[in-house]
Amino acid sequence: MIDVLIVGAGPTGTMLAAELRLHGVDVVVLEKRASATWRAGGLGLHVRSVELLDQRGLLGPFEAEATRFSVGGPFAGIALPWPDDLDTTHPYGLAIRQEKIERLLTEHALELGAEIRRGVEVTGLDQDDDGVTATLADGDTLRTRYLVGADGGRSAVRAAVDVGFHGEPSTADTYLADVELTEDPTEVVAELRKTHLRFGIAPLEGGVSRVILPAADVSDGPQPTFEEFLERLLAFAGTDFGAHSPRGVSRFGTGDQLADAYRVGRVFLAGDAAHVHPPTGGQGLNLGVQDAVNLGWKLAAAVDGWAPDGLLDSYEAERRPVAEAVVDSTRAMVALLREDPQTAALRAVLTEVGQLPGVSRHLTGRITATGVRYDLGSADDRVGRRMPDVGIGPDRLYAHLHRARGALLDRTGLAVGSWSDRVDRLPDGGGGPESLLLRPDGHVAWIGSDQSELDEHLGRWFGAP
Repeated sequence: MIDVLIVGAGPTGTMLAAELRLHGVDVVVLEKRASATWRAGGLGLHVRSVELLDQRGLLGPFEAEATRFSVGGPFAGIALPWPDDLDTTHPYGLAIRQEKIERLLTEHALELGAEIRRGVEVTGLDQDDDGVTATLADGDTLRTRYLVGADGGRSAVRAAVDVGFHGEPSTADTYLADVELTEDPTEVVAELRKTHLRFGIAPLEGGVSRVILPAADVSDGPQPTFEEFLERLLAFAGTDFGAHSPRGVSRFGTGDQLADAYRVGRVFLAGDAAHVHPPTGGQGLNLGVQDAVNLGWKLAAAVDGWAPDGLLDSYEAERRPVAEAVVDSTRAMVALLREDPQTAALRAVLTEVGQLPGVSRHLTGRITATGVRYDLGSADDRVGRRMPDVGIGPDRLYAHLHRARGALLDRTGLAVGSWSDRVDRLPDGGGGPESLLLRPDGHVAWIGSDQSELDEHLGRWFGAP
């Protein structure tokens, strides 16, 4: 029997596979696509995702293939200054195509021992008290203790466990295409963007440009053909800019959907299988990667037999509200991109307000996930928030989090005792008057100086000693 079967080898599925392998969990990933190819998908990693890569020792390979960005306007393209007071040692994002992210995370998962099978489609599930049986398109079956659906917005896993997927319908659709152009689009784009903020063309790499183009109607049908995209581009811009050699063409709407549940017995949903929304603000891929880091250590604890009561349920309790907040943000940004005089006036007011101290930091924190706080039942606002990187003697905190274990940042002479197989004690004599207990996902679980309180919280998050 497999420990954990993951359906979907996108960024969410491969990140989750790697997180599980850090704990020695037997992982198999199934991917319907026979091979990974260029797709008109995500284009960047926000601050919190950059921090997570650093926590796992992965930042170097990603930065080698990415470009840093720290420009204003992540919130609906409003001209806000990039905040210079974000509480992070990584106050920037990484511009990098989705297929590169997938490749790097796939390589990481494979190096850790995950098995990835491509060209394999899951068509049905059946679960009992001991595990889940997945039926494949070729009639074969696989037996696993736990199964995670990371198979996108049209998730077969979500359908198989009959989880509702509800939200607002699309009122406007947009084409997204990565193509080569033979004509310079600069002047035409500048003129059209005076009245059409949903239109734009940006260079990528290797002579490829990304074209974002308002569709003429709303459709929930199949993805558009390149010919349909060209026809619409010509009608909208008066030229198709000599577009050719498409790498990928897709269509998205302003609609959103959120899964009614993230867990059904031994089956979990993550990434786009749990939540879909417009790519405005570039949050979707990041949200899925962060789902994976939250879920990975909890599933590993269940497999290893030390998960305390309620730990698996905390995945939905923590991550679904984050997705709800992202949906709210994207709805607000979609509204701010409308092309009417009232919205233009609203954008002007928000641009003015955005210059006030703290406003840009707050809105950027919503987009970059640095403002996320899980409700862990503490009145201390620091508990539940992610821990920024800090110096520990000659080293850094994040350098000690590569193995996805818990950590006690000890500043008051405390001990982890019999939890030392799951939690590392990191002495920090000059850091302050309180010690901090960190979960494997880097969020603060407890702050204090009392050993008995620490022991209570060690048991809450890391099971019996």
